[in-house]
Amino acid sequence: MTQTRAWLLATRPKTLVAGAAPVAVGSALASTDGRFHLALAFLALTVALAMQVGTNLFNDWADGERGTDGGDRLGPPRATANGWLAPRVVLSASLLSFALAAAAGVLIAAQAGWPLLAIGAASIAAGVAYTGGPAPLAYVGLGEPFVIAFFGLVATGGTYFVQAGKPPAHVLAAGAALGLAATALLAVNNLRDRHGDACAGKRTLAVRLGARFARHEHTLCLTGALICTALTAVLAARPIWLVALAATPLAFYEISQIRTAEGAALNARLAGAARFEAVLATLLVTGMVLGGPP
Repeated sequence: MTQTRAWLLATRPKTLVAGAAPVAVGSALASTDGRFHLALAFLALTVALAMQVGTNLFNDWADGERGTDGGDRLGPPRATANGWLAPRVVLSASLLSFALAAAAGVLIAAQAGWPLLAIGAASIAAGVAYTGGPAPLAYVGLGEPFVIAFFGLVATGGTYFVQAGKPPAHVLAAGAALGLAATALLAVNNLRDRHGDACAGKRTLAVRLGARFARHEHTLCLTGALICTALTAVLAARPIWLVALAATPLAFYEISQIRTAEGAALNARLAGAARFEAVLATLLVTGMVLGGPP
């Protein structure tokens, strides 16, 4: 195992769509109001990606310390648990990523208002609390609310806010769509890992409520994302934004495929959920660009 490969496994670059998508959509929404600010959009993207990487690295370290990801792991192997990277190095890299997110956040707050620091601090705290602390969110079945809130509403609404001010209802609807799409990834992940998680004491909803619930959760997240996307267009009175519903066949394909997939076969559905969010966000941005300012 090369160091480069180990770091790629630890940072999980394929998950970065969950951080980048809401920033892209939030910035596009600000643009439709004639308030796009390139520097602030770039800083918001820096915060989102640094937060995502920091959280991924912290999860790799924390799960390795707890012994959650052993040799029977069905997903991509973890760098810390397999001894490919020293735990203190992974932890240090995680804290450095959070520090970068904080620095970019300070620059945003200097332009858009210091109260934003409270949101940034809460985001970092949530990233750490996801698998760290005495009662990690992921270990007690609270991963889903965390993802919807911070990878949907906060990321999308916050990106809009720093550029254009208080987000209207259609911005929050778009944030909910992306948060639900990101939660579909979590549902697949937890479905795949439910047996190992149960043995490690990680009480995700898939562990608590079973595989059938996790499959239904995935379906509800994808269909809910489409509904919230349509609601975004309706609330904004911008019919052209409905072009994003062209992602519907992809959602239905993923729903059909997850019905019987088990074990390592679910890795393809994890990639499929990420692909759905990327396509949905891209189509949303495309509709906003085509629609232009009001």
